[in-house]
Amino acid sequence: MSPPFIANADVTAVNAASPPVISPVSSECSELQAHRIDQPLPFPSVLKNPFKFVDGPPSSAAGNPDQIAKLFPSLFGQPSAMLVPSDSSLVQMNQKLKIGVVLSGGQAPGGHNVISGLFDYLQDHAKGSTLYGFKGGPAGIMKCKYVELTAEFIYPYRNQGGFDMICSGRDKIETLEQFKQAEEAAQKLDLDGLVVIGGDDSNTNACLLAEYLRSKNMKTRVVGCPKTIDGDLKCKEVPTSFGFDTACKIYSEMIGNVMVDARSTGKYYHFVRLMGRAASHITLECALQTHPNITIIGEEVAVKKLTLKNVTEYIVDVISKRSELGYNYGVILIPEGLIDFIPEVQQLIAELNEILAHDNVDEGGIWKKKLTTQSHHLFEFFPQAIQEQLLLERDPHGNVQVAKIETEKMLIQMVETELEKRRLEGAYNGGQFKGQSHFFGYEGRCGLPTNFDSAYCYALGYTAGALLQSGKTGLISSVGNLAAPVEDWTAGGTALTSLMDVERRHGKFKPVIKKAMVELGGAPFKKFALFREQWAVENQYISPGPIQFVGPTSNVLNHTLLLELGAQA
Repeated sequence: MSPPFIANADVTAVNAASPPVISPVSSECSELQAHRIDQPLPFPSVLKNPFKFVDGPPSSAAGNPDQIAKLFPSLFGQPSAMLVPSDSSLVQMNQKLKIGVVLSGGQAPGGHNVISGLFDYLQDHAKGSTLYGFKGGPAGIMKCKYVELTAEFIYPYRNQGGFDMICSGRDKIETLEQFKQAEEAAQKLDLDGLVVIGGDDSNTNACLLAEYLRSKNMKTRVVGCPKTIDGDLKCKEVPTSFGFDTACKIYSEMIGNVMVDARSTGKYYHFVRLMGRAASHITLECALQTHPNITIIGEEVAVKKLTLKNVTEYIVDVISKRSELGYNYGVILIPEGLIDFIPEVQQLIAELNEILAHDNVDEGGIWKKKLTTQSHHLFEFFPQAIQEQLLLERDPHGNVQVAKIETEKMLIQMVETELEKRRLEGAYNGGQFKGQSHFFGYEGRCGLPTNFDSAYCYALGYTAGALLQSGKTGLISSVGNLAAPVEDWTAGGTALTSLMDVERRHGKFKPVIKKAMVELGGAPFKKFALFREQWAVENQYISPGPIQFVGPTSNVLNHTLLLELGAQA
């Protein structure tokens, strides 16, 4: 299926303005890295044989369909498409295509395999085609900085972690000038198609670009691929985003190590903040894999309208019960975006976003007069460090940079204060509380992908190539039936507009792909809720170890995906 692998490839960039890309294959390459380059991947049968696309019914939107229809007059309502077996292939085998690919947003394990799958599709079905990799994310499109991706170039990156093949970036194509720059790049390279590998914001941008290029009657089609370790880009047709499986297993190994340390010393409470800016999927999945004493799920905090005081008191209650049992140690998991789930903090952040979008924050604090009384009191309640972190410059999408808000340290301080208060009141006579803070985030973004993510990403890239050759645009590559053996996976494309809603950003309403949050009525959360009280007082810790590499062909799915797919069956 794939072109022959060529070792010791000579890798050079095609446009002289860009520096050469350095191959990871060298004397410093580990035995595992070298082994994985040539590791064969299982492959969906539907992609191995002649196929055709079958369109579904007209699509709508996840919310506010009338507004989405106005924003995407050319694309709104187009059907999703399913790839099915055919007696003979309808694609033109002799059609030479020029395709671009870009990595957009944060890194996620498996991105290189998406590119590998796309490249191999072109080799198998469109001989003589050219694949361009735009360097450094969307900025590479706007500046037309690219490298031609050949078999020799791609070889050392197969089944490897990272985005270093062409690198990524968080720039957005959003102004008219930027759209024109993208148009010029597409014209210069005579692109038939572009694959955008990214998360919800990046795929929203991909859809906007697809709409713009279609309005210009250009031949360049745009297809997305679902990437984010956060796990919040999914729907019925897109069961999971790539990278989530790997990241959760990497974090779970680290959590397991911390658990063994806690039990060994018997004197520390480890507060572990886990990546996941909006949804708590990573935190929930890691809890299911490791069984910590306390796990805070942001979506539950929001539904129950819990305050910071409520969260603190819950943690202290568990610590007190464990102390009575002789356990003055434990592990607590906290989602990165917790502070954004607490209703009183949500209101404060919303007000800060509006102020920062239109005004400067003066050192004298006059800007605080624009806050409501409740928000002003809450802001003043926070430690100075948290205040400064809340006022940091927003990310390119207008979001608070929650990765820089050290919620775990704030909770340690609040727990210390509450325990001391109870001690003085005679309500707590336990051992000394010692908190240790951790943030597990960047460690999981570029790890060697699990066998699942390796195969899933390759199939996503291969499917993206089929979508483009079939003339599809404004779709996201979709691979399903993931609980079955890889050979039985399904493939197709889902209309990006069907995933969209509108959201207020930078003081304006803009189209966004609706994030998939943890569902409190869903199977993963229900399983967690069934056991959490038991895990709180008993030490049922699990240390998974490096399970992302169990067996040469192991394809063990994460708990979240297995439970969700089982519930749908």
